[in-house]
Amino acid sequence: MYRPLIIPLLALAMSVPLAAQTVTATLSADLGTIAKLSLSTTTLTFPDADPDLVPQVPASGGPVAITAKARAASGEIVLTVLANGPARSGVNTISADAFTWTASGSGFVAGTLSSTVPQQVASWNGSGIHDGVQSYLFRNSWNYPVGVYSMTLTYTLTAP
Repeated sequence: MYRPLIIPLLALAMSVPLAAQTVTATLSADLGTIAKLSLSTTTLTFPDADPDLVPQVPASGGPVAITAKARAASGEIVLTVLANGPARSGVNTISADAFTWTASGSGFVAGTLSSTVPQQVASWNGSGIHDGVQSYLFRNSWNYPVGVYSMTLTYTLTAP
């Protein structure tokens, strides 16, 4: 009898696809240069102290924690700081270079404030997230006139 043989062949023929098509798609992500900087504090305060006992006054708020995030095509990513002028109290001034800092964290360096040339705080090669700490010190002196002094610091994170 041939009937039992015909039914399995018919079931096999019905399970094979009649046609198939393959399509490809292209995915594109446009990533540009971007930089983002955050500081744990934007206020530094130095308490009054006897210059003989405390020649280098640390900022009372403690160190500044810095997070620099940058995406760059290639090259060096640089973080700098620039004072807007000397520290001022009315007509009295204290030179920006009376303020220095120590630093910790990969790529971070110690330095001295300037009101004329941006000073390097840190640098890295290539994209990434970089964390560091900057601890400011004020060079105390008997020669400074009495007053409450202030200045503005501008941090700049540059990615090529």
